[in-house]
Amino acid sequence: MEKLEQLYEGKAKKVYKTDDPNEFIIEYKDDATAFNGEKKGSIGGKGVINNKMTELIFTMLEKQGIPTHFIKLLSESEQLVKAVTIFPLEVIIRNTAAGSICKRLGLEEGLKLEAPIFEFCYKNDDFGDPMINDYHVIAMKLATKEDIEVIRDMTFKINDILKAYFLEKGINLVDFKIEFGKTADGQIVLADEISPDTCRFWDVKTNEKLDKDRFRRNLGNVEEAYVEMLKRVKA
Repeated sequence: MEKLEQLYEGKAKKVYKTDDPNEFIIEYKDDATAFNGEKKGSIGGKGVINNKMTELIFTMLEKQGIPTHFIKLLSESEQLVKAVTIFPLEVIIRNTAAGSICKRLGLEEGLKLEAPIFEFCYKNDDFGDPMINDYHVIAMKLATKEDIEVIRDMTFKINDILKAYFLEKGINLVDFKIEFGKTADGQIVLADEISPDTCRFWDVKTNEKLDKDRFRRNLGNVEEAYVEMLKRVKA
């Protein structure tokens, strides 16, 4: 598999073309950002951990009937994926109040929500990834009504699977952000990653944060939290 030109570089990953038009290579980086890029830094070993964790979780989700873009690991920090066109949408599920929703709605951090909250954000750094609804998505031609229905159904199913999966490992899945893409033949699949970069993970017994909030909030032991999450996922 030959790595060709770089197609894209984001805050945490690089995407490359390959000699197969239906496959891309994703390289995970150690770079870390928060607050829409206002805070920048690096988390040692993050790229390797997020690459491996995404492989393990996406493989598990595939077995549970969730289609993903993942094909196989290529190296410690690289994986081969199906070539997809990413919807410019961040899809967020909140099971417990934390982060921006507390500031926005005055909710107490740690409040267990009566039902999961589903949110769309417009994936655009220039505008700070603003929250939007179905009407914005359709009006701006970011996705069709049918696309939204598939994405929403799949997201709630992913949430049910992941909540149970992490609970077995002593982790509360507080919230998470995922992205979806469309393959050349029109199938909607889970893309991007599932890692401490994109989820809030709290220890069931202690509520210790085992995710990127340790970087965002200068809590220390950032690398240790990422290592601990991979250890639990592997167990």
